Formats: sequence, C-alpha cells, structure tokens
Amino acid sequence: MTRTIRLGAGSGFSGDRIDPAVTLADRGDLDYLVFECLGERTVAAGNARRLADPDAGYDPLLLARIRAVLPHALRRGTTVITNGGAAHPLAAARRIAEIVGERARVAAVTGDDVLDAVRTLDPLVWETGKALSAHPEKLVSANAYIGADAVLPALSAGADIVVTGRLADPSLYVAPLVHEFGWDLDDARTLGAATAVGHLLECAGQLTGGYYADPVTKPVPGMADLGFPYADVSADADAVFGKVDGTGGTLTTRTATEQLLYEVGDPTAYLTPDVTADFGAVVFEQVGPDRVSLTGATGRSRPDELKVTLGFLDGWIGEGQISYAGPRAYERARLAADIVTQRLADVHGLDPDGVTVELIGAGAAFRGLASDTAPTEVRLRVTGRAGTREDADVVGWEVESLYTNGPAGGGGARRSHAEVLCIRSTSLPRHLVHTEVHLMEGTR
Repeated sequence: MTRTIRLGAGSGFSGDRIDPAVTLADRGDLDYLVFECLGERTVAAGNARRLADPDAGYDPLLLARIRAVLPHALRRGTTVITNGGAAHPLAAARRIAEIVGERARVAAVTGDDVLDAVRTLDPLVWETGKALSAHPEKLVSANAYIGADAVLPALSAGADIVVTGRLADPSLYVAPLVHEFGWDLDDARTLGAATAVGHLLECAGQLTGGYYADPVTKPVPGMADLGFPYADVSADADAVFGKVDGTGGTLTTRTATEQLLYEVGDPTAYLTPDVTADFGAVVFEQVGPDRVSLTGATGRSRPDELKVTLGFLDGWIGEGQISYAGPRAYERARLAADIVTQRLADVHGLDPDGVTVELIGAGAAFRGLASDTAPTEVRLRVTGRAGTREDADVVGWEVESLYTNGPAGGGGARRSHAEVLCIRSTSLPRHLVHTEVHLMEGTR
C-alpha cells in the first residue's frame, strides 16, 4: 500500500471555530493538525498588542485551541503546527509549554521579524512606490513570509507542537510533507504540488462549503456543524481530500475549484516562499461522497525575495452608528449624515476628506450605488480619521447626540474609537531573513 500522510485543517483564520478542530483531532486519524491563524491585519494587530504588553502578541485564541485538541493529539500522536505565534511565537511557545508540561515537546520558530533589516535596506513600499524612509507614519512592525524550510529543524528535533510567526499559509502544510517524505527543497514540481494541497486546506471550512454556500444556487447541508477538511497526501504530492463522516458541509470538485482560485491572481504563477506554484493543469475528480482527488499541480523555482508586511501607526479613527426605520428611513438617515459631517468640520475642525458615510441597507456595500427600492430600515455609519484619541471620539459623540438633535426616530446608537494600524507591503532578499528554532523545556 502506498504510504500517505494525513494533514488536517484546524482553522482558517484567527477567529475561526474550535469545535471542528476537536472533531478532527478526535476522529480524523491525523498525522498533523494545522492551525492557520494569521493574516496581514492579524500579524500587525499582534505587533500592536506586543507594544502594549511585551508578553502578548500571539493569537488570542491559540491557547484555547491547544487546550481543546491536546488530549486527542497526545492520544493519537498527532503533531500540531501553527502560525498562531503571530508577533510573539516565543511567548506563545512558553505558554503552551506551561500547559503541556512534560507530555509534549514545544518548539518556537522565530526570524520573521525583520524590522531592523527593512530599516537598514530602506526598500520601496509596493502600494506607494516610495522608499520606506519617505513615509511619515511611524513604522512599528515588519514581518517576512517565511517558508517550510524554517520549520524542518523543529520537526527533525521531535517537536510535538510547533509555533511560528508569519509562516506562509501553504507552507504550514508543505513543511510536514517535506519532513516525512524527505523531498529536496529545490524540487519545484513536488513543492508546487504540495503548495496546492496547502492552499486548498489553509482556509479550513471554505473547502467544505463555508465560503461556497448560497441557499438558492449552491445549497450546503449541515452548515451549523461544518466539518473541516483533511488531505491524504502521497510521496508524489497527489492528494485525496475528505472530511470526517457525519459532519456537515460538502466537499466536491466545485468547492475545491473555488478554493483553488481563492486569493490567487495568476494560477500559473502563485508565489510563495517555497516555490512558484503552477495550478494551471490541476485536475479534480470526485472519488466518493465528500472525497475529491487532486493531481496535476506543479511549480517552478522559488522567488529570490520574500514578501514583508509592514505595520505603521497612522493616527486614530472614530466611529458612530445609528438606525432609522419606517417611512422615509433613507431620507432621515441622509439628513442625519449631513448634520454630522457638517458639525465635524465646522465645530470640531476634522478634515472632511477623512470622514466617510455609509448608509447600510441602502447600497453601502456597493460603494455608493443607490438601492433600487426605498429601504424601510437604514443604519447610518460615520467614521472619521483624526490625529488624537480625543478628536476621534467626537465622531461617535456627534452621532449619539442625534438622539435629541437629529431627525425623528433614531435609535440603537453606538460609538467607538481605535488607533489606526496601516498595513503596507514590501520585499526583502531572502538571504537577509534568518530563522531559528527554540525548543521549550516542559514544566509540570
């Protein structure tokens, strides 16, 4: 019988559900369980939390995930890999080591923090075309997308739980396959095929119908108990995807095709730290109920540079919301918006160009296109950029004051303010990024 490795998708983003991962850990007969928890926004937010607390910065749900699956992972000998270390994988690994004690070996992978390197190199920022030093905002973080090679020493050392920072999403799955099958890191064809496996699994429930579902055109059964997917991968990187029998959702060639194209600009040149993957000749086949095979993915040599997510502190944003319902709801909400925007400029001196108005329920999702029908309920949302916390707070204050000073029938007002973390991107030559593995000593 051909040997396969079973990889399970325990999460697809930072706020994902935990119970489907528990089902996978308990009943999925996994070799590896992967928690993908990181995006550009979440790694920057982790850095912001670490600035406020030197012991913070890892994913807020990481410890809860580990506690939930740990008994099953230990019983079945399943290795856990996660990029939930976010901005502080060392702190995350220390906390996990406290939880597991001597029952499991924990490793942290560091080196994706490249703040000093980008300051020294002063590269061009992709979104602006300007040198990093030309940006007036305060740079607070820079995290490189590292690849599977960074994880291999931890797996070779026998780590049962591996915690990383900004490890690229598909690399979470490529690493254990390279470790198990002994693939050459320069074998672009095989790593390209493995990257296709990782890309399909990385968003977890999206592959089993979550992001696919439409109650009219694409119904999906049992979505309240959506089962997360796994893949049985062979030494040539062909794979069969499935989910635990009896769980909700659906896994078909259509759900797989949608996920393959998700967040992919050019399917024949999908850049990752490991390889330039080519999905152009991928073939999906339905091989059973909720079972889909993947063949045909390949790849070319990996890029010479690694993408870097930059985080800048860029002032504050204030927000206020209020609802209007019944006859002429749209007209009253529009009047309320005009009152607030005029007062923010005339009374508080906020720059009108930094104020945004949304009439939710009347075309807001379509970037200003009006609704074809007169809505019976509209929620007004006003946001405004400001230089200080105090100035940002007046946005919500002015919306809230509409209770007695605005159009009739406003209700359900709420207000908030937050510091703005601006996300941009650049790249670094990969030789400037140096990763390291730290093994934690278990404690009782």
